[in-house]
Amino acid sequence: MTETPAQGTLEQQIEETIEREIRPYIEMDGGKIRFVEMKGSTVFVELSGACGTCPSATMTLKGGVERILKRRFTEIESVELAGLNAVFSG
Repeated sequence: MTETPAQGTLEQQIEETIEREIRPYIEMDGGKIRFVEMKGSTVFVELSGACGTCPSATMTLKGGVERILKRRFTEIESVELAGLNAVFSG
């Protein structure tokens, strides 16, 4: 039997993985990450602090956060920034 990162719902497990495995690396560069929600097979996170203005934030999101979460949770197809559509639809 394999051990999951946390007991509970899939969203709780994803949030726990972000807190334990991803957040420390983001914080080392002055950034912050927060799990917002999961809709279908897409996870939405918020990046702030240094990540909020960093031109490499997309690379961090896709090459780091998404890669880790997709490897851990086969249900995840994509990781996106929360609120992005609201910013660009105005």
